[in-house]
Amino acid sequence: MSAAAHGRQAAILTATSFAPDVEVRSRGYRIGAIGAGMIMSECHLAAYKEAGFTVAAIASRTKAKAQAVADRWGIPTVHDTPEALLEDESIEIVDLAYPPDQQPDLIRKAFRQPHIRGILAQKPLALSLDEAIALRDEAKAAGKILSVNQNMRYDQSMRVARQIIDSGALGEIVFAQIDMHAIPHWQPFLKDYDRLTLSNMSVHHLDVLRFLLGEPTEITTQTRRDPRTTFDHEDGITVSTLRFASGALAVSLEDVWSGPRQEGYEDDQHIGWRIDGTKGVAKGTIGWPTGAASTLTFAATEATAGRWVTPTWDTMWFPHAFIGVMEQLQHAIETGAEPALSVADNVRTMALVEAGYRSIAEGRTVRLSEISTNR
Repeated sequence: MSAAAHGRQAAILTATSFAPDVEVRSRGYRIGAIGAGMIMSECHLAAYKEAGFTVAAIASRTKAKAQAVADRWGIPTVHDTPEALLEDESIEIVDLAYPPDQQPDLIRKAFRQPHIRGILAQKPLALSLDEAIALRDEAKAAGKILSVNQNMRYDQSMRVARQIIDSGALGEIVFAQIDMHAIPHWQPFLKDYDRLTLSNMSVHHLDVLRFLLGEPTEITTQTRRDPRTTFDHEDGITVSTLRFASGALAVSLEDVWSGPRQEGYEDDQHIGWRIDGTKGVAKGTIGWPTGAASTLTFAATEATAGRWVTPTWDTMWFPHAFIGVMEQLQHAIETGAEPALSVADNVRTMALVEAGYRSIAEGRTVRLSEISTNR
């Protein structure tokens, strides 16, 4: 199976056996931020400030908005346009928080700048798998490191879950699920796309299931419209069932309806997750959208002597996970190693999303072998 070393004898594990947050190994590069919306202003820049990363410049579609964010976070340079920032020879890393229909053009311009060594792009990387594959290949040809911001891998509960799996404590993984009942803030530009939840929300969960369990071999996705989303869409509420090469099954559920919202109705939005193995179980919650830290508890027949163990931490998915996302890119530049969130790996997540859309369109299970990433 993927990350699980279930054949090993598990060591005795305690609540302090794990590293929920990354160690910052590399922080010496000058970052240029493109975008001044919520994800940049509330997550990226908050995380970078805490980690001591150098954000040297910012630009957005509206200079006044970029200036306001720069004033808030002490960013010394505000460029008139994203293109002008890309041409700033002092910038070594570009951090993009831009719509996926406009992101590829900026990435390609970054490829042409000799001074830019790395690019951190948002997910989805592009609006199609073909475009993502093209960007992967163009990054390699340009000698640039392109990384994709799959930040849920750096959520503290997901990192510890992976460490538990890797220890062998859960044995062979039998089943996993991510169960979301929460209302996303759909960005206005999404109304112009023909893809919604699977591409823009499920992509977190499908990617983190790959991170935990390895490569899926097939996916079946069903969907219905979300009664609350007023613009035209097909994939509102989505349910995907995955089978992995190990034999494990997993379910990714995105209930973006999650019940009525009106005065007097008690909001119960939440995201839960569970991993069942032959020797134990890990389960927990994701802090978004409640503004709390994610949680995890686990029990294993050998590694915890059957008792439930509950590691804790004070950090959160938003914004602290974004430290790990930018750190892994800086470390790749510094060492020449492949980034943990490489574009090549992200293309495989994009292929899984594409297979999900094919499953919706054709009403059947789709094998990942049907979706080619060799173009």
